[in-house]
Amino acid sequence: MNDRERYIAYLEQFVTENRKKIFHDILEKRTRHFTVVLEDLYQMHNVSAVIRSCDVFGLQDVHIIQKKYDPKLSHAIAKGAEKWLDIYRHKETTQTINELKEKGYQIVATTPHTDDVLLSEFDVSKPSAFFFGVEKDGLSDIVLQEADVFMKIPMYGFTESLNISVAAALIMYETTEKLRKSDVKWKLSEDEKREIYQTWLERSIKSIDLIKKKYFEEQK
Repeated sequence: MNDRERYIAYLEQFVTENRKKIFHDILEKRTRHFTVVLEDLYQMHNVSAVIRSCDVFGLQDVHIIQKKYDPKLSHAIAKGAEKWLDIYRHKETTQTINELKEKGYQIVATTPHTDDVLLSEFDVSKPSAFFFGVEKDGLSDIVLQEADVFMKIPMYGFTESLNISVAAALIMYETTEKLRKSDVKWKLSEDEKREIYQTWLERSIKSIDLIKKKYFEEQK
């Protein structure tokens, strides 16, 4: 048993068997094959709603680019989903894009103004970062220039766009459903599962700081 396994075993004393089972069941359905990137959204209810959808559809990572605005999550809307996700905050779009590309993600610009790829035709085989832009102006020129794919949700009414949280939910639902039915290896690695499991245990335990302090003092 390595150090992490010993620490996890210690933390498990403070969590019910049912809670541990729920964690393991959900981890089997989590993925990093897709991630969501929110670029400069200023309406906190939209940010919170997208984060809630990420949890619902099993995306583990969310990236928030804050250039002009600093959105605060609404716990009432997010329903505590942020507790179970890895949320990364960035200050610069180009650097965020470069980091995601280095990790193997293709950049997907979601926009109603192009017919490059319709949502129903999107190829789920490649790891993808779905970019959503500020409510009023859409994605920045940087994202549009660096995008590998442009995705469009077909619309048949007078309205030309969807609320960003609705668009994100539709895209996540459609792509994750298709992904789970595919032969793509979309699940987390065992190391990723253990790391996230540890984090979830810590976030579930009251007085975790005192418990951690006691544990690591005993290890000296």
